[in-house]
Formats: sequence, C-alpha cells, structure tokens
Amino acid sequence: MNYLKNKDYDETDAKSIESYSQNLIDKSFQDVLNDDLGNNVEESTSSYFEDRSFKGGLGNLIEQHFFHYEPNNSPDPDFPIAGVELKVTPFKKNKNGSYSAKERLVLTMIDYMTLIDESFETSHFWNKSKLLLLIHYLWKKDIDRLSYRIQYANLFSPPKQDLEIIKNDYKIIQEKVEKGLAHELSGSDTLYLEACTKAATSADRTPQPNSDIKAKPRAFAFKSSYMSYVLNNYIMKEHSDDESIIKSSTTTPFEDYIKNKISKYKDYSVEELCKKFDIDSDTKPKNLGSLIAYRILGIKGNKTSEFEKAGIVVKTIRIENNGKIREHMSFPNFKFAEIVKENWEDSTFRNYLADTRFFFVVYKYDNQGILRLKGCQFWNIPYDDLNGNVKKVWTETVNVLKKGLHISEVNGRLTNNFPKSSDNNICHVRPHARNQNDVDMLPNGDYYPKQCFWFNNNYILSQLDITL
Repeated sequence: MNYLKNKDYDETDAKSIESYSQNLIDKSFQDVLNDDLGNNVEESTSSYFEDRSFKGGLGNLIEQHFFHYEPNNSPDPDFPIAGVELKVTPFKKNKNGSYSAKERLVLTMIDYMTLIDESFETSHFWNKSKLLLLIHYLWKKDIDRLSYRIQYANLFSPPKQDLEIIKNDYKIIQEKVEKGLAHELSGSDTLYLEACTKAATSADRTPQPNSDIKAKPRAFAFKSSYMSYVLNNYIMKEHSDDESIIKSSTTTPFEDYIKNKISKYKDYSVEELCKKFDIDSDTKPKNLGSLIAYRILGIKGNKTSEFEKAGIVVKTIRIENNGKIREHMSFPNFKFAEIVKENWEDSTFRNYLADTRFFFVVYKYDNQGILRLKGCQFWNIPYDDLNGNVKKVWTETVNVLKKGLHISEVNGRLTNNFPKSSDNNICHVRPHARNQNDVDMLPNGDYYPKQCFWFNNNYILSQLDITL
C-alpha cells in the first residue's frame, strides 16, 4: 500500500481501522478535504470529487484524504494485512421517515473466464468482501455532493444465516456462466448477491467461456434490498419485527426449504388452512392467500427477514376450475412524464423486472368451487421474454406518449392506443387508478387516468411449473 502521509491507525488491525474511521461521523466530504488540506484545498480538487460522473469519487476522497493511501486496482482488499475492504455507500430517508440504501453495493468485477474454476472460499470476490468497512453517508436530492454527511462507519461481515444464501447465490451465478449463459445473467436470478451490469456504456461486451456470444460486463454486488436490511438491522440496530423463516441451521437451499414446507399442505382448502393456522377468514383480507403461506412457513405477521433482504415480491395466483386465470397481473404505475425520458436499458420497468424475484403462491378452484392450495414457485422473467415482447410493449408505450395519446369513447368508456393484451402474448398497458380522479399529467399537459404494465393472465399461466 502506498501511503501519502503518516497514518493514525494500525493498518494490520481491523478494529484499529474501524476505530479511526469513526472520526468521520457527522463530517461532510468537504470537511474531510478541509481537515486534510486546510487552506491548500484548491477549487480544482473540490470540483474533481464533485463530478457526479466519477462514480468512485467519494470513495477515492476518503482513501486519499482520510486514510492517506493512494487508490489502486489491486485484487487484494484495501487494507490487505487486516483483510478489510473499504466501501463508501449512500442511504436515503424515505417519505414515511424510514431509511433505506440508495443503491446496491458493488463489490468486485466478475471475470467470467476465471469464475468457473474458483471455489467460493478461495474466490476473488470473497477475498475482497468477507470483511467490509462500510462508510454510510446520507444522500439528499438537492445538495451538492461534497455536502453529504457521513453518519456511520462500521465493520461488517455477512452473518452465518446470510452467508449460506450468499454462497448459494454465488453458485447460481457461477453455474450460469459455466453453461455459457453469462449474457442471460439477471439480478432476479439470486437473492442477496447479484451479478449487476458494470460498464462504461450499455454497448460494452466481453467474452465468456463456453459460448461465442459476448456478455455484458458485470460485477458482484449486494442487492439494494439486502443493503437496506444491513443498514437498518446491523448498522443502525433498529428493532425489526421481521421474522425469519429458517430458524436453525439447514443444508437445504433456501428456496427448496420453502417449497418443501408449502408442498406439505397441497390440496388443503383455504377454509381448512384458515382453521389450522387460526386465521380469521370472515373479514376476507385481500392478502389472505399470502397470509396462509406465511403461517405455513411459521411467520406470525406478513413479513420475513429473508424476503425483505432479497426484495422478493409475493404474488397470489388463483386458477379457475377450467384451468384458466381470470385476472391479469399488475405492476406499479408509471409516470407519463418520466417514462418518455428513459431508454430501455435503464428504464424503471426493465430494471424492476430484471432485479425482482417473485414468489408465486398458487391456488385453484376444484369442481365443487372450493379453493385449494396447489403449491408455490419462485420465478423471475426469462431473459428472452424481457428483452423481446416486454421491450416491444415498453417501446410502443413510449412512442404512443411521444407522438400523442389517441383517446376515444366507446359505449361510454374511454379507450386509447396503448398496447393491448390482444397485441402481445406477454404484457399490455391498462389503467391502474383508484377512480376516475386518480390521474397523471401527460407530456402535452393534459391529465389522464394512471396506467401501468400488466402481465397477461395466459402468460402467467404458461410460466407455472406446479402440478394442478
């Protein structure tokens, strides 16, 4: 390590490094520069770190002007003798007063060629990531970058219960690369650890083993949902009401463990399950289907720590006795003024689908009209579907908004030229408003009922691999 000044910590001792780092708490990044350089802070120095296009700028500032070593691209941790990797990461305050990670935590680039021959324990990823020094700063929308204030400085290593899932995530990524499918990697493949895109431009591609198709460069990263959990529960140490599904050590992969628990109650009626798990079904809660699944998994509430860390979205699916699904599946509303400014690769809807793993809880009406549990399934959208028909519908939607939405009235109902379910076998656009007054402003300044993307009911049915 190339030090720029005498250091005030022991670079061989992780606790010494952590103790020294806590001098950062309550300081802005400008304060760190001023403390180090005093009156010698030049405008060019400040503007260099202020440049938002320089992604690693604030991390480099802490390295150079607080820990006093030269930033480098070494494969070893930033403090190699102590085995500590420094990560400077933002968090934000939400409208409801809670806090969450602003983004995923990028850990290290993935070398597809060497990945397939590495074990988790000896991997470059784990060497860099087993012990992190997390410097958390509070991001605010309307202030300059150097004015962000550092709030926490803590050592962090994934606890045992998280590590088992992280190891399995690593295995999933590794096996996909080994099959020559690095170009199909997606954040939704895994739970806590993901292979996120990491390139200068969206057109960048790199070779992969066992395939002639070049893949997007990617990095190992902890998901933003996992980092939010780390922030609130391991760093801020806020009390969490979230319950764990896995309460003791098990060698069964997490998703298999869930499916095995649910399958024990296959073909039980909803009424039987409500009685067994003491659920008041008379009030007919909208989330009754998911509540039953939570009770089967030993969860008293409607949240689990594992699902929160992984950002898993629970969806209940009801199948009619004729084998069809009546309802389409909705997603969050999109903003008219925002979607027209996006490109597909960085669009909100694409990123949501690419990053989200869904947990389907499936019920089916029998010939007597009794609703019965049929099983569960973890699912993420296939690569070809996302970048094929879903992209097509998204592009058509943006073009409609840019060229002008055509609205007409047929039999007293408003119709439009957004993509319909009959136009595409995967998804379409429909209203998703509470009432006719729940509107959003179009690019031309007019107001129109809020819209969202929907998966076609037949598409959802085609994705189920549960025996009905």
